[in-house]
Formats: sequence, C-alpha cells, structure tokens
Amino acid sequence: MSLKIVVLAKQVPDTRNVGPDAMTPEGTVNRSALPAIFNPEDLNALEQALRLKDQFPGTTVNVLTMGPGRAAEVIREAMYRGADGGWLLTDRAFAGADTLATSYALATAIKHVCPDVDLIVGGRQAIDGDTAQVGPQVAEKLGLNQVTYVEEIKALILNGEGTKAANVGTVVCTRHIDGGVETVESPLPCVLTVNGSAAPCRPRNVKRLMKFKRALAPLELPQGQTYEDLPYADQYGCKQYLKIGQLTTADVNADLQQCGLAGSPTKVKAVENIVFKAKESKQLTGSDEDINGLVKELMANRTI
Repeated sequence: MSLKIVVLAKQVPDTRNVGPDAMTPEGTVNRSALPAIFNPEDLNALEQALRLKDQFPGTTVNVLTMGPGRAAEVIREAMYRGADGGWLLTDRAFAGADTLATSYALATAIKHVCPDVDLIVGGRQAIDGDTAQVGPQVAEKLGLNQVTYVEEIKALILNGEGTKAANVGTVVCTRHIDGGVETVESPLPCVLTVNGSAAPCRPRNVKRLMKFKRALAPLELPQGQTYEDLPYADQYGCKQYLKIGQLTTADVNADLQQCGLAGSPTKVKAVENIVFKAKESKQLTGSDEDINGLVKELMANRTI
C-alpha cells in the first residue's frame, strides 16, 4: 500500500543575521531584507516523510509552503532530496499572517489539493517565530489527531482503505518529553510535528538536482512570460513535474477575513537583535541574597 504525505515547510529569514531593517512599519518581519533559508526542523520532518516513501512503494511526498515567489526554492530543495513535488500557496492576502491565519490557509489548501491525505508532517516550530503552534492548529482545523515533539516514526501499519480514500491504519512514534521519551500510537490520518533533534535530512541527490533544477512556479517566471517563452520550453511541455503548483486564495476558496493581517489577532510590536557582551555578564553565588537579587532584577525588566 502507498501513502499520500504532505510536508509543511517554510522558508524563513536567517535569524543569525537580524539587522535594524528587520521590521516593516506595519510591525511584521521584513523578509526581503534578510537571507532566506529552509526552516531547519522542517528538514527533519522531510526526512521522516522520505523514510516512509522508501518503505512503502508508490508513496508520494509533496511539500506545501506559503510565501512569496522565492519560497518555491523550498519546494525545489525538497525535490532535490526526494520529494515528488509541491504547492506554493501565495497571495498578497496571505501577507502578515500570524499562526492562526497561517494554519487556516494551510488547512484550507490541504482540503483542496489533497483531501485524502494520510499523513501531514512538519517541523516542531519555525525559527522566525518559535511558537510551535502551526502544526497543532492545522490538525485542529482539519479535525485530525496529532503527535507533537516527534523524534522518530518507529512503525506505520496499514490495515486497508478508508471511506474517504485515505488509508486506515496507525503510526507509532517516539516523542521527546520532559524527563525522557515516550512511545505514542495514533490512527491515520494524523499530523506529526518533528523535533530538530530527530534524524537530519538526507543530502541533495545529484541526479534529482539535474532533474528538477529548472522546476519553476508561475510566480517565478519573468514578468509577462509563460513557460513557452523560456529556454528549454520543450521540457516544460513534456515534463509536467517542472511546473511547481501555485495556489491563491481564490484557488482554495479561502475566506479573506481569515487570511493575512485581517485574520491575525497577534501583532508583533518589535524585533530586536540582542548581542550579549562579556562586560555585561555577572557572576552569582548560590546564596539567598544573590538569588533574591537576580529574581528582583528579572522582574524589574519584565523578563519574568
């Protein structure tokens, strides 16, 4: 039996390079001013999905990402490593989304492109927000079971076909918890979020790199051009996998009031780049006086 797996991935700003222009006047992250990378924990999630693809012949692994045109690079990178393809969810109406609006958009897209999904896998959290909310919120909006903080998918047992064309079965995972590791079993379909301490993603495959290096989403095409106007246009005609799927709010029938800034109750006030200097360090003993002084200082600057 085969599986239909969707990997939730995000192109994130490299938080090691946050500068004074990291914020827009509207209080959102100025992503165009920062280098963009594949969210690290989403790569861990991709590896777990690809291991299932290796185990179950015929399994498809597709990546769903939301962002501007350049976010399609995440899909290409996943294809170089073993994914079959993906969809770029892009629209000006999605801009400025917090976790609630993001999870709504992703869940709505999954209902549209893969209603019979067996497994949705994503990183525990993105390094630009560190909320760990999107995966669980997607599960809630789709009405699916979820397992968070996954370290490894130990087993996946398929028992047949379900009424909605999704497989009937269970997935067995180990997950990291405070004080140890526990084994959890969940019925399919379900959502898994994977830790950064899970197995790292396999490297690019040279053959796949050559195969998919010209894969483009429509938004990446030069203005006013179509696939037929590009060099190697004949390849886009006969190799459909070179055309990365692109979805807008209209394509997935999304409610605009639940998308982007309109659907985001959370507003970021500021982003700061804090550099710790040696001269600002303090040495404390374990005495009651030092501990009490530290607690008062942390309360005064609202750290706690």
